Amino acid sequence: MRWVIGICAASIVVASSLSLVGAKAPADPSSELPLWAYPVSETVPSGNAPAADKTLLHVANSTAGYTKAQLANLFMVPDWFPAAHPPMPPVVAEGRKPEMGACGHCHLPNGLGRPENSGIAGLPEAYILEQMNDMKQGLRHSSETRMPSVNNMIRAAKAATPEEMQAGAKYFSSLKPQKWIRVVEADTVPKTHISGGMLIVDPGPLEPIGDRIIEVSEDIEQTELRNPTSGFIAYVPKGSLQAGEALVKTGGDGKTLRCAMCHGPNLKGMANIPSIAGRSPSQMARQLIDFQSGARNGAGASMMKAPVAKLTNADIVAITGYLASLEP
Repeated sequence: MRWVIGICAASIVVASSLSLVGAKAPADPSSELPLWAYPVSETVPSGNAPAADKTLLHVANSTAGYTKAQLANLFMVPDWFPAAHPPMPPVVAEGRKPEMGACGHCHLPNGLGRPENSGIAGLPEAYILEQMNDMKQGLRHSSETRMPSVNNMIRAAKAATPEEMQAGAKYFSSLKPQKWIRVVEADTVPKTHISGGMLIVDPGPLEPIGDRIIEVSEDIEQTELRNPTSGFIAYVPKGSLQAGEALVKTGGDGKTLRCAMCHGPNLKGMANIPSIAGRSPSQMARQLIDFQSGARNGAGASMMKAPVAKLTNADIVAITGYLASLEP
C-alpha cells in the first residue's frame, strides 16, 4: 500500500538555540534550500479526493476503522486510541470549515506530529499562542515559499478565533511528549523521494548520507494510516551525535551559545521557552534556517538571531541530530 495521505497543515514548533546555513537563505522558491529539510515536490498535487472505497482500514490493538477518504479528510481526526489522550476540543477534533482543518489531523491526537509539520505535545500554552499570533500577524513564514504545511498553518491561524486558539493550545500543552524518533548514525542511507511533504524510502541500493539528515517512517503504511504508535527514524552522519553534543553543551568555543542557557538544563524548556529535546531534527532544522533567513520574526524569534549566525550546515545537522536523540 503506497497511497500517501494528503499534505497536512502545521508548523508550530521548536525554537532551538542555533541555525543552518552560513549565508541567508533566499526567499526565491528556486533557491538552494536543502530538500531533506524542506521536502517540497516539483509535482503539484492534483487535489483529487481518494476513490470512494468503503473498505475499513485498521491498525493493531484498535477497534476503530476508517476508509481512505476519512483518513484524508482534513476536517476529522482518525482517532485510533481515544482512551490514550484527553477529550479533544472541537477545534482539535474537527476544525472549522472551510479554512481551518482539525488540528489533530496533522499534529495527531497525541500531539507528536510528523516531519512535514511538527510535534507540539507538551509545549508551553503561551508559546503555542505566541506562534499562532505571529502567523496571524504575518511575522512567521517559511524560507521555502511553497512549503504547504506552513502556508496551510498560516491560513488556519488567520482564521482562528481567540477562543479556538486558546482551546487548541491548552489541549496540546497538556499532553506528555513521548519518544517518537529513533536516531541512527550511518555512512549510507536509503534513497528517497518526496511525497506528501515527507521523504519516502525507495527500494534498491543505499547512497552516501553526506551532510544530511534523512528522516523517514519506521513503517510507511502505518504512517499513512496516521497510526499514533508508529514513529520515525532519523539517519545522521557518523560522528554527528558527539559533535552535536559539544556544540549544544559548550557553544563550540564562541561559535554559538549553550542551548541550556535558554532552553533549560535538561533542554526541556523553561517558562515560555520551548523544549527542544527529542523533537524532529528536520523540523528543527527548518526553524533554524527560518530564523536566519528572516522568515521567522516576533519577540521570541529575535532571541535566536545572534546564536544562529555562525553555524554551518554540518553544525546544524549535528546539533539537531543530537537534540533529536534525547529523551523528550
